[in-house]
Amino acid sequence: MTTTPSATSGIADDSAELLPIATGARTRAALRTLIRPDRGRAILGLGVLVGATAVGLLVQPLLGRIVDIVADGRPADALTLPVVLLLVVAVVQGVTTTLGLTQVARLGETVLARLREQFIERALQLPADRLERAGAGDLTARVTGDVARVAEAVRSALPEMARSVLAIVLTLGAMALLDVRFLLAALLAVPVQALTARWYVTRAVTVYADQRVANGAQQQQLLETIGGAVTVRGHRLEEQHTEKSAARSRRAVELTMRSVHLVLGFYARLHIAEYIGLAAVLVTGFFLVRDGSVSIGTATAAALYFHSLFGPVNAALVLLDDAQSAAAGLARLVGVTDIEESAVRLPHQRTGSTSEAAVTVDAVSHAYGPGRTVLHEVSLTLRAGEHVALVGTSGAGKSTLARLVAGVQQPTGGTVSVAEGKTAPSVVLVTQEVHVFTGTLADDLRLARPDATDADLRTALATVHALEWAEALPEGLATVVGEGGHRLDPARAQQLALARLVLADPPVAVLDEATAEAGSAGARTLERSAEAALAGRTALVVAHRLTQAVAADRIVVLEAGRVVESGTHDELRTADGPYAALWHAWSGSRAAPHL
Repeated sequence: MTTTPSATSGIADDSAELLPIATGARTRAALRTLIRPDRGRAILGLGVLVGATAVGLLVQPLLGRIVDIVADGRPADALTLPVVLLLVVAVVQGVTTTLGLTQVARLGETVLARLREQFIERALQLPADRLERAGAGDLTARVTGDVARVAEAVRSALPEMARSVLAIVLTLGAMALLDVRFLLAALLAVPVQALTARWYVTRAVTVYADQRVANGAQQQQLLETIGGAVTVRGHRLEEQHTEKSAARSRRAVELTMRSVHLVLGFYARLHIAEYIGLAAVLVTGFFLVRDGSVSIGTATAAALYFHSLFGPVNAALVLLDDAQSAAAGLARLVGVTDIEESAVRLPHQRTGSTSEAAVTVDAVSHAYGPGRTVLHEVSLTLRAGEHVALVGTSGAGKSTLARLVAGVQQPTGGTVSVAEGKTAPSVVLVTQEVHVFTGTLADDLRLARPDATDADLRTALATVHALEWAEALPEGLATVVGEGGHRLDPARAQQLALARLVLADPPVAVLDEATAEAGSAGARTLERSAEAALAGRTALVVAHRLTQAVAADRIVVLEAGRVVESGTHDELRTADGPYAALWHAWSGSRAAPHL
C-alpha cells in the first residue's frame, strides 16, 4: 500500500526510519475519497467552466467574420453586429469563468482542509517512538513544506489546469468544425508535446520526491544542531555539525538545480511543438484558401484557434511541474494518513468495571529498535484508587512504562488493560514537558473539557492551588497565555497541566516526572498540587524526587527494564535492596520526611 523511502534513498540519515510515502495509485484513490463528499460542487464548477470556455470559443469565428467583411469590401456598419457580439462574449465569459473558478477553488480548499485534518489526526495517533525513529525533520517537512506545496497547487494550479484542459478539448473540437484538415494540421504538434510531457514526468517524479526527502533531512539536521547547540559547543563539535548541515544543504541544492534544468529542457521542447503546429495550420490555410475550400476569415479563425492554444497547452504542461511537486507532497501526506490501524496508537484493552484492578500490565516488553529493548516482560497491577510510584535510575525504563500505561506508545510484547471508566479518556498523562497553548487561560484549560463553565475552571485551579495567581493575572482567566502572551513560569505551567487533569477527571492518571521542572524552590508547592490532582484516582507516578515515593501507597523499583522490588517505603527501606541504596544516596544528610 505504501513505500518507505528510507529503504531506497541515500538522502536521509541511515538511522532514520522515515514515515511512509503512498504509492501513486493509493494517492489517487485517497484523492477521490477526499473529493467524494463534494461531488455536487465539483460537477457544478466543471459545468460552469465548460460553458464559459464554450462561449469564449465564439471569439475566433467572430474575428474571422470581421476579416471576411473587410476582405469583401463591405460597408463599415456591417462590422457593428460582430463587434457587439464580441463585447457580449467577453462579459459572459468573464462572469461564468469567475463563477466556475470560485467553485473549483472552494472545492480545493475544502479537500485540502479535510486532508489536513486527517493528517493531524493520524500524526497525533502515531506512537511516540515511531515519530522519534522518523525524526522531527521528516514530520516537520511534511506538515510545512508538503502542505504548502499542495495548498499552492489547490489555490492556483488546480483551477488553471481545469480551465486549460477544457479550453484545449473544446478548441480542438471547434477547429474540426471549421475544417477537419485544420485539426489534423494542429495535431502534428501533439507527438512532440506528448513526448515532452512523458520525458518530463518520468524524471520529475523521482526528482521532486527526492527533493522532499532531502529537505526533510536538512530540517532534521538543523533541528538537531540548533536544539543541541549547548552540547555541540560543549564537546567542540561545531565543525562536524556544520559539515553535516552543509552536506545535506548541498544535496538539497543539487536536487533543486536538477529540477531547474529539467524545467528549462521542458520549455525548450514546448516551443518546438508550437512552431510545428502553427506552421502546419498556416500552410493548410494557405492551400485551402487558394483552392476556395474556405474563406480567408475561416483560415484566420483556425490560426487564431491554434494560437489561442499556446496558453492553455503550455499552462497544462507547465502545470505538470506544480502537479508533480504537489503530487510528491500529497503522497507524503497520504502516506501518513494511510498508515494502517495496526501501526498507530490503539486504545487500551478494556476490562470489566467490576474488576478490582484499574490497570493491568501483563508481561509487557518494549523496544525502540533492534537491540534497544528497554522493558523485559514487566507485569504490574494497579488497584482502583492506588497510587504507585515508579523508581529507578536513569534509563531503567520508567518513562517508557508510563507511556505504555497511558497508551501513548504500544508495547512490542504483552498487553496493557484498563478498567472501563465513566469518563473519556480513561487515562491522562502529564509529563514534565508541558506546553502552554496560545490563547486565553480559560481556553487553555477547556482543552481538557470544552463544556466546562468558568466556575468549573476556578474549581480546578483551586484544587491544584493555582487560583490565586490565575485571578491575579492582568485579565484573570481571560488573560492570553502562550506564544506572544503572558508567560507562565515552569511551575505555573505545570499547575495549569494539572488543572487540565482535574477537568478531564480520568479514573487513571499517569505523572511522568511532572514536578521536575519546578526547581527546588517550587518543588513542595507543585508536589502539593500533584497530590491534590491525584486525589481519588488511580495513579502511576514516575518519581523525580523520592519524597513522592514516600507518599505513595506502593513503590515499584525498575532496574534495566525489569521490576526488581515492590512494596511500601518502609518495607523497601529496610530491605537493604536497590531502593534502600537509592534512598540513602538521595537523602544523604536529609532527615526522612515525617509520615
